[in-house]
Amino acid sequence: MFDRRLINYFNWKLLGITLLVGGFGLMVLYSSLKAGEPSPNQILFTKQIMWFSGGLVLMVAAFLFNYKHLDRWAYVVYALLILLLIGVLLFGKHVAGARRWLAVGPVSIQPSELAKIGVIIVLSHYYSKVADTRGLTFRELLLPMGLTLIPVALIIKQPDLGTAVLILLIASTVTLFMKVERRTLIGMISSGAALIPLTWFFLKGYQKQRILTFLDPDRDPLGAGYHIIQSKIAIGSGMAFGKGFQKGTQNILAFIPEQHTDFIFSVMAEEWGFVGAGAMIVLLMMIIIRSLQVAHGCREPFGTILGVGIAAMIFWQVVINVGMVMGLMPVVGVPLPLVSYGGSSVMTIMISMGILLNISMRRFMFEDGKRVLK
Repeated sequence: MFDRRLINYFNWKLLGITLLVGGFGLMVLYSSLKAGEPSPNQILFTKQIMWFSGGLVLMVAAFLFNYKHLDRWAYVVYALLILLLIGVLLFGKHVAGARRWLAVGPVSIQPSELAKIGVIIVLSHYYSKVADTRGLTFRELLLPMGLTLIPVALIIKQPDLGTAVLILLIASTVTLFMKVERRTLIGMISSGAALIPLTWFFLKGYQKQRILTFLDPDRDPLGAGYHIIQSKIAIGSGMAFGKGFQKGTQNILAFIPEQHTDFIFSVMAEEWGFVGAGAMIVLLMMIIIRSLQVAHGCREPFGTILGVGIAAMIFWQVVINVGMVMGLMPVVGVPLPLVSYGGSSVMTIMISMGILLNISMRRFMFEDGKRVLK
């Protein structure tokens, strides 16, 4: 029998902000693709609308069932996503020198995007069982480290360094939230710092070039540094209120690289100015804050950790993408949530929002950590 409290506890504000960001994102994408003119890019805009509509369906599906089923099936979900990542390496299609997409009939999906949810779910399952006020020991961290590094290694192999780094940051954030034993934390930070210089030798040539360009964009202004320089010009030229919708010269003249995906924030800043770009960042931060509020309001550990993990995913995507286009971080190819073109990215965020709505609307089912309603 339907429980009316599910409606009473529904997080309408989170849903409203999500739809607002998605709508604003479609406007920016429309302009970045010059959708007002006859162009093959019109197809991409139509596809994005279809992806967003499909995402709404998945979001609804994600809050209709009890999210505790994810706790029960965490390792199954994780295993399926690992199989998809292996499938990408074996059967994925090459696009721009990378093998990141898996064709499922007429649709291509990017399993590395879905892997972010998989890692969050499986870590939430594990940590909810071993949580201890004394802090996690190194031995207790071995399994979550392995669960994180397996998909990271498969994603790096594609190669997709941006998503791999993002998953590491999400896992680190969730782990620190759970509290780590001081001695273990110091040891891991020291070991990580010592290993950072060694990673240079494992990077591909273009990845090394991106880091060098980040450190000094002017070292090759017409080559490797050209894109980030043009991006900063676009952001700066928008000034306070921007040049107007579809009136950004850097965008119209195609100076901004990957203007509909990685660098879409540059298009937004040029056309909407500091005010418009700032408003988008505020809206995204509101989603993060609402996510943390859902996690805080949850009365059982799995839902709390799950909410923190989703908040971390959105936070790091926003920080990396905005930092990247402003020249504050190396270019690693991380999309701006609900704004950048990309079906798998949109679907992943919408599913995550559905899970948050699920946690929020069922918080009355738990009291002092114990389930009181089936």
